[in-house]
Amino acid sequence: MLTLFTDTDCDITPALAQEYGYKFIPMPYAVDGTLVTPYVDWQEFDSKSFYDMLRAGTIPTTSAISEAVYIHYFEPEFAAGNDVLYVHFSSGTSNTFENMNKAVKTLKIKYPERRFWAVDTLGISALSLNIVMEIGDLAKAGKTPEEILAWAKTEVPKFPMYFFADDLKFFRRSGRVSGLAATMGSFIGIRPIIYLNDEGKMVSIGKETGRAKAIDRLIAYMDELGEDLKDHRVVIGHSDIPEIAALVTTKLHDKFGEDLRIVTTVVNPTIGSHCGPNGLGICFHAKHR
Repeated sequence: MLTLFTDTDCDITPALAQEYGYKFIPMPYAVDGTLVTPYVDWQEFDSKSFYDMLRAGTIPTTSAISEAVYIHYFEPEFAAGNDVLYVHFSSGTSNTFENMNKAVKTLKIKYPERRFWAVDTLGISALSLNIVMEIGDLAKAGKTPEEILAWAKTEVPKFPMYFFADDLKFFRRSGRVSGLAATMGSFIGIRPIIYLNDEGKMVSIGKETGRAKAIDRLIAYMDELGEDLKDHRVVIGHSDIPEIAALVTTKLHDKFGEDLRIVTTVVNPTIGSHCGPNGLGICFHAKHR
């Protein structure tokens, strides 16, 4: 049998994991030196409290999970005679996957007959969630791992996410966005526009003054690059601005039609530790990223 895995940096929740047939690996973060593991130390993400904590000045830290943690999740499947397909967040944003590779190598020595496949979504948050749901649909339809990997090779580069950040201090601190310095200008009202490139790395591609202009720019990218929009989901990810996410949903329906399938997700706390509160992104199917 095949067991699907994903991780919480893909914005997966227990309910969604069950709906699409996944087991998931929680990606931890630390607050004032105390490690917090999503859906282990708490069962429901209180996004309001988390992002209010960030607004008040606390900035959590993140780190790669260990080889032992990956073994903890994968070995029971191998021992039960199951193969594993892991759909994960971008390897371009973390060195955690070096530990994953070590874990799989260790397990393959013990379980040489077992097979392991990985799909790198080359994304985070809403982008990754979109691909996780697409692959979940494929698995439900009975597609083989080889067929899923062939789909991913063609389609993963066709799922871009463009987003804006509200407070530059989070990205400046994380150092995970290239080209950010050129977008800073005056800090007041400046919102850098960022996307995930074909290597799964975050790149700043400009700036807008004010939230309204930033939203219009995201929608303009979708209008310019969108392909087969209604054959796929559009996923809006936000870091605790539900009213703005609702506004963007209305704008997208007005522009592209009420039959556009829109899913809204709150950016998970591990990724939220880097992007900060009050940000928003849109992931859609496109000609290219």
